[in-house]
This record gives sequence, C-alpha cells and structure tokens, in this order.
Amino acid sequence: MVNFKIRRDDEVMVIYGTFKGKKGKVIEVCKKKSSVIVKDINLVYKHTKSSAKVAGGILKKESPIHISNVSLIDPKTTKPTKVGFKVDKGNKIRYSKSSGETL
Repeated sequence: MVNFKIRRDDEVMVIYGTFKGKKGKVIEVCKKKSSVIVKDINLVYKHTKSSAKVAGGILKKESPIHISNVSLIDPKTTKPTKVGFKVDKGNKIRYSKSSGETL
C-alpha cells in the first residue's frame, strides 16, 4: 500500500485545475483511487428522487480530487509545501520541508 503524505484533517491548497488557489480541509483520503475529498471544493450537484427515507431534491456534494493536484499548507508560513518524514526516537514524524515545522 502507498504511504500518503496527506491525511484527514490536514489543511491543503489546490495547485492545479479549476479550483487552483483554493484552500480547504481534507475530509477523506481514498487510497485505492489516490484521491482526496476537500471540504467545499469541487462541488457537484446530485439530483435525488424522494423516497420513504430521504426527501428528494438537488444536493451539493464534494467530489474527489487527485492527490497530485493538492499540496499541504505549512502551518508556519501558510504557503504550500512538500512533506518529508524523519525518525525521532523510534517514531516516524511528518515535517514541512520549507520551514522544518512538524505537522
């Protein structure tokens, strides 16, 4: 399995595509499709028919974005950064390559 550098609840910025420059929080990481779902970004409309359980209508829903099109935001500089891993006392730690800040 691939070890992704972006995880749930991380703050990311879209770096390519229609939503380039927008920031949001990661809701879900889909490892099989190598994609992430970011809150309030890449919204699509889903038309649903009413049933006994759910009222019908038009719903807004976030659509997945490929993981290569988003970049993690550095908490210190609030700019996109690359992520590195280092081992400290037997623990694997993620850190920002631009500022050295742990994530």
